[in-house]
Amino acid sequence: MKKILLFISAFILLFAFFTTGIYAKFDPTSVANNKFGIHITNEKDLVEAARLVNSSGGDWGYVTFVITEAERDHNRWQQIFDQMRKLHLIPVVRIATKANGDNWEIPKQEEIGNWIAFLNSLNWVTQNRYVIIGNEPNHAKEWGGEIDPAAYATYLAAFANALHQASADFYVLPAGLDASATATGKTMDEATFIKRMIVTEANLFDNLDGWVSHSYPNPDFAGKVTDTGRGSVWTFDWELNYLKSLEIYKDLPVFITETGWSNQKVNQEEIGSFYDYAFKNVWNDKRVIAVTPFILNYPNEPFSEFSWKKGDGSLYPYFEVYKDIPKVSGEPQQIQSGQILGALAQPVAFSESDFVGLIVAKNTGQSIWSAGSVNIVGDNGELLFRNTLFFDVEPPKTGLIIFRATPVQKTGIFIKSIYLADSSGKRITNSFPIEALIVKANKMQIDSFFAKISSYLRNTLSTVRF
Repeated sequence: MKKILLFISAFILLFAFFTTGIYAKFDPTSVANNKFGIHITNEKDLVEAARLVNSSGGDWGYVTFVITEAERDHNRWQQIFDQMRKLHLIPVVRIATKANGDNWEIPKQEEIGNWIAFLNSLNWVTQNRYVIIGNEPNHAKEWGGEIDPAAYATYLAAFANALHQASADFYVLPAGLDASATATGKTMDEATFIKRMIVTEANLFDNLDGWVSHSYPNPDFAGKVTDTGRGSVWTFDWELNYLKSLEIYKDLPVFITETGWSNQKVNQEEIGSFYDYAFKNVWNDKRVIAVTPFILNYPNEPFSEFSWKKGDGSLYPYFEVYKDIPKVSGEPQQIQSGQILGALAQPVAFSESDFVGLIVAKNTGQSIWSAGSVNIVGDNGELLFRNTLFFDVEPPKTGLIIFRATPVQKTGIFIKSIYLADSSGKRITNSFPIEALIVKANKMQIDSFFAKISSYLRNTLSTVRF
């Protein structure tokens, strides 16, 4: 009896293993990647963001934005994600608590479950779900007025573990730190902060999938683009080297979610050339996945000096320069899946002639189905599909697909199954049977049959008054 129970338990574990976590995060460096991005504060800026990052040959750029505890509205964010799907924008979500005076409240462990439920309820744009936990905790104002690397490390470890348990697709990133901060009552040196994090959570990086860097050109956000090391556009490189000095040898893809020059301390006409140089000589580093400068549209204090848009709605000159930098057409991995709800073919088909059929299918994946991206396939290759009338189907909507096909079978009852496949031929839906009676007839008989049908329809319509 014990052996039977052991066998059943092993079977259940194997079943759970193979039926959960079907998807897993993919390596963003394994596909064509458009690392150009931008940081926004409002979804109203998405169209302009797409115009900026998906330009000059680019597609599927990145957008970083914040979601606070008070903004966990499923309907709102699903609409935003759906818009980003249409615009080919990859979301990088930074989660936050809520502002209390001059400080951001310290996050509570018990809120992690609420975050998981909310984030997991969304149909994300890509398979990788990029989530950043917090922001610059080596600033007291970002952690309830305190500086507590041990508490942040504990919170980060717990949150990262919970995200990975919820879905293998979550790509967990730590908060970006202020590399130029010094040891004051309100800030802590980044190196000290990181070292104390690791002392508290020795295995912290086992649950992190990448690294977030705020590679600002300092001092005063006015440093030279050719400067190197800490406090420059090369800050990410200094950070990775520092982690190695602490025996953190894990490969950590880098997301530079904040960078940029002050338009009040640097000639606005020169900032564009700085970005051009940085992308071609610094951020072309293969470890860098995305660069989302801060910030597209914030013409008021305290971030007006970083804004790419002016108060009157016009754009600073570096917008156009950035837009014109040559880019890559990204190919991020998206989950493709669906369900055929119904399918049928014309009841009677003529041998060696095309017949017409239709499919009603629901898109349950992440990509938008369109002609060319999704194909109809017949089991055993016994159908030759000629052409398809295909209307775009966004997830999670249901759409109609009309097709023409020729059966290999000559006569008799025809019963075959069809399914949908992606552009590589991989099945993405269930199979569904269609059937028809195939009869043999010569061309004269076929023409006569359709002539009678046409005549009948004309006579019928002539008696109908509209």
